[in-house]
Amino acid sequence: MAEIQRLTPITRRLGEVADYLGISIDKANYEIEVIGLSSNSKSIDEGEIFTALPGAKAHGSAFIQTAVERGARAVITDLSGADSLPLQQLNIPVLVVPNPRSQIGFLSDWFFNSPSRGMYVAGITGTNGKTTTTYLLNQIWKYAEFSNGLIGTVGIIMGEDFYPTTHTTPESDVLHRILSVMQERHTRAVAMEASSHALVQHRVDGVHFSVAGFTNLTQDHLDFHGDMESYYQAKRTLFTSEMSDFALINIDQEFGIRLASEISIPLGTFSIENKKATWYFESLQGDGKGYEVVIRGESGVLIEGRINLLGSYNLENCLLAVAVAAHSGVDPLVIGQSLSTLTGAPGRLEKIVSGQDFTALVDFAHTPDAVTKVLRTARETTNSRLIGVLGCGGDRDKSKRSLMGKALYEGCDFAIFTSDNPRSEDPMSILQDMTAGLSLGDNQRVIVDRAEAIEHAAKIAQSGDTVIVLGKGHETGQEINGIKTPFSDQLELKRAIANLR
Repeated sequence: MAEIQRLTPITRRLGEVADYLGISIDKANYEIEVIGLSSNSKSIDEGEIFTALPGAKAHGSAFIQTAVERGARAVITDLSGADSLPLQQLNIPVLVVPNPRSQIGFLSDWFFNSPSRGMYVAGITGTNGKTTTTYLLNQIWKYAEFSNGLIGTVGIIMGEDFYPTTHTTPESDVLHRILSVMQERHTRAVAMEASSHALVQHRVDGVHFSVAGFTNLTQDHLDFHGDMESYYQAKRTLFTSEMSDFALINIDQEFGIRLASEISIPLGTFSIENKKATWYFESLQGDGKGYEVVIRGESGVLIEGRINLLGSYNLENCLLAVAVAAHSGVDPLVIGQSLSTLTGAPGRLEKIVSGQDFTALVDFAHTPDAVTKVLRTARETTNSRLIGVLGCGGDRDKSKRSLMGKALYEGCDFAIFTSDNPRSEDPMSILQDMTAGLSLGDNQRVIVDRAEAIEHAAKIAQSGDTVIVLGKGHETGQEINGIKTPFSDQLELKRAIANLR
């Protein structure tokens, strides 16, 4: 993200970088000045070091020439990358280290003077709820007039500035640069999503978290982690003294209970009903549009207010955001006042209002557990039929497809199975996985084209019904056969509603 740069660049000598890595370089190169690191050859700025890392599809060394043409002053790579280079033709120094991916995070932290240690950084992990929790936390801090930033799935927020992202958690070199820019802008607190991929791939190495929050753990990403135990262990790495000072853990779920019992850093717990938790709802009154709440917290603190969000999972998200806000120093009275102003993250039970006489919603739910919970929440506020549209992503965890299909089948009055991001897979093959074992009848449809599926849902909706489109949420593209084209569930739903007139 080349557009996010410090106003005052930090300059290091290449010899200092080599010393930090514990390697020797030619003395003639020692005084070369460098202003940062980048693993993206297309966005590298003049004066930066290009980090040529091994990737899932290609080695970064394949893109060194592009980086050099854009002004890279040095390269950091591994033995494999160095062996593939025409070193004599590069005309820039190449620093070779055994496992650069495991070192770049710490190197970036050092390069930018450990920016995370100069701010309150909250790292939120879990299968579901990361985005909403960080988004709620960002809003509470804004209400409390804490200068703050957000790094996550919906993008990067610095004050009033917004930058789109492609990953939930950026690569480590980008992440530390972003944190450095935030610190330069006198940011007091940062809410950040820490995905399991990022934790395993060393993307958050070197970041110092003031608090680590755990939302939940349900089936997802098994194509990457292999099994739930490996998935859990990936999340668990965030809750160590090397990474975090304090933990806040949801104990309404077995994995949370286990995590709380295994870690050694100081911790607090939260729960919707368990009054043995550090944070819990002492009183909870729902009216179909939200909840009047009384929250009991650490040291007996009492926070009262109204939450205008629906679903038990949003209560969990809000409770974690409140606990983190209090831990960061926000006055409990101010937190209570902020609750009624909070809104959900983009694409999370987002209402689409275009003059129709039925409710239209878009949600990011893309795991079996999330689909089940979101449909249950939508059901609670639906006076008539619930019409659901859902697909599963290609080249991802196949084992969850039938579970997601079953959740849609059982949770809706009318279920429409469609495409999500097929990527390199045959869309019909994905849909067959989704509907395996289901007896499809008059109240179910398989419509491969997602736009057609959304249009059909709007067409059959009657007054009082609810149409909910699941899986893509805030996303603005659809990937088919390696080509990403513009696609927004929100826009397609609005278009389908307009066509009814």
